[in-house]
Amino acid sequence: MALKSLRPPGASETRGSVVPKARPSSPAVSARDASLVRLEGELAHERRVGVALREVGLALGTTLDLDRLLELILQKINDAIEADRATLYLLDERTSDLVSRIVQGGEVRAIRLKLGQGIAGQVAQTEKAILVNAAYDDPRFNPELDMLTGYRTRSILAVPMKNLMGRTIGVIQVLNKRSGDFTDQDAVVLAALATQAAIAIDNSRLLLSVTQKNAELLDIKEQLEHRVQDLKLLFDLESAMGRAASLDELFTGVLTEALRTTGAVAGAFAMKPSIGDVVHAYVMRHDHPRLVRSPMKAGSGFTLAAMTEGDIIFTNDAQSHPNHDPSLDALLGEPCEACIAVPLEGEDGEAMGAIALYNKIPTERGKVFTEEDRALMLLIAANASTAVRLQLARETREREERLATIGRLLSGVIHDLKTPLGVISGYVQLMAAADKRAVREEYAELALTQFDHIGAMQRDVLEFARGEKSILIRKVYLAKFFAEIKEQLQTELARAGVELVIELGDRGTARFDEGKITRVIHNLARNAADAMADKGGKFIIKVTRERRGDGEALVLTFSDTGPGIPREIEHRLFQSFVTSGKKGGTGLGLAITRRIAEEHGGTITVHSSSKGATFKLRLPQTEV
Repeated sequence: MALKSLRPPGASETRGSVVPKARPSSPAVSARDASLVRLEGELAHERRVGVALREVGLALGTTLDLDRLLELILQKINDAIEADRATLYLLDERTSDLVSRIVQGGEVRAIRLKLGQGIAGQVAQTEKAILVNAAYDDPRFNPELDMLTGYRTRSILAVPMKNLMGRTIGVIQVLNKRSGDFTDQDAVVLAALATQAAIAIDNSRLLLSVTQKNAELLDIKEQLEHRVQDLKLLFDLESAMGRAASLDELFTGVLTEALRTTGAVAGAFAMKPSIGDVVHAYVMRHDHPRLVRSPMKAGSGFTLAAMTEGDIIFTNDAQSHPNHDPSLDALLGEPCEACIAVPLEGEDGEAMGAIALYNKIPTERGKVFTEEDRALMLLIAANASTAVRLQLARETREREERLATIGRLLSGVIHDLKTPLGVISGYVQLMAAADKRAVREEYAELALTQFDHIGAMQRDVLEFARGEKSILIRKVYLAKFFAEIKEQLQTELARAGVELVIELGDRGTARFDEGKITRVIHNLARNAADAMADKGGKFIIKVTRERRGDGEALVLTFSDTGPGIPREIEHRLFQSFVTSGKKGGTGLGLAITRRIAEEHGGTITVHSSSKGATFKLRLPQTEV
């Protein structure tokens, strides 16, 4: 009996194998497949969002330029949300307007909205997201832009951009999702992107602000450095010019500072002559700080051109300049390649001279003069002009004062001449009456001695007139001199409640500069009156003579009954600009007093206590 093969129900035999029969699909299988498709779609969406967030983060880290940053944000948001368009509005704090960046066809456009205007304006005002999938059915939608552009808006998703402080700084709005309608999930994703964008924008703004502030600070720092350099230059110039006692010393001091500051090889001054037409240049090199005086040819030379034309000459091609003088090359010891020449303004506004710099010491920045050098030269020239005018005025005044002093003292000189002339006359008469030759020769020798005295008087006056002496030492009759002093001071001191007492322990003659010692007495009397102004008191002048091993000296002692000198300034009382704070005081009176004492070869000392101050002026009675 044959055996039947066993097959499962519904199976058929094919080529010796058993194949089950197909079964119809069940509803459970279809639901499972649909769920799988949905999950795969959601997973793909999440992956896309994750990639988008990562790309946005990377994009935000690639630039700090705000405009470029906004473009990147819009592009990445479009990709992440699958929107047709994306618009980013930033809040303008000055106008409270929303300013947009809209991407359309690769082009970025800008528009403005008021708060509350349109969907974006509502989001900015309420600080809440809005999702609309039927734009034209929503009354908040403003179709004006669609009408202008021909674009058809179907759906809108807009969320506020909030920074870390929770403050709304703008709105992100997307239009027309390509795969359908916007969902709540899209709103969550867009909100996350908006927060990230807000932080990046704040950082960009902060960095931009810091960068701008740093640039401003650097600019201010550079300006301050220039100001400090200018102030230092002015201080050094004032110091150099203040020490100058003549034009040559003034030129040397100014050129020394100008060469040091600008790095020039050499510099020069030229001044219009007061008499004649010959102009001289005073040239000095940086490596040989000594003025060289040289005549200038008419119609040539940079300083002469600047002086006659009143214009600045600034060239780094001096050899080709029409005012170049070949003799300058020999004077400099090298070819003149660059020059800055600036006129010096006189009292009448016309150029009274000029100052120039020649050639630049080679440095890393080159060997040509710069605009900064030109500006420094203008500053130097302005201060040098003032100093030269003051020096010229001072020299003129000193000449006038010397001549006036000579005029006042000529009567005294003539009076002094009576003594040697009378002696000479007596000896001549004795010579005429003498019979012996030896006696006549003795009288002649004595007479000739008087001529030496007359010659000394003449030399003193002439040396003072020429400015070779700063003081004019003459014989002074003390009784007459102090009688005039009393007449000059008594009324002024009485108004201050101060009694003047003069004790002449010596009523003879002495040798000193009458005008300058008068100035000393006036300075000390004025200081004493100021010290005793509140309560009054006495100002006592004692005149004595003392003899020491180093010779005879006239001693003038000045005492007051004031409160004395403050201890904090007593040790530096004779320095310039030291004052105890009296109104209108300059602190120069006692410094001038000491200088006059030293010019006489003498000294001045001070002793102070709570009962008053005493100044002692000692004037050696020897030839000065």
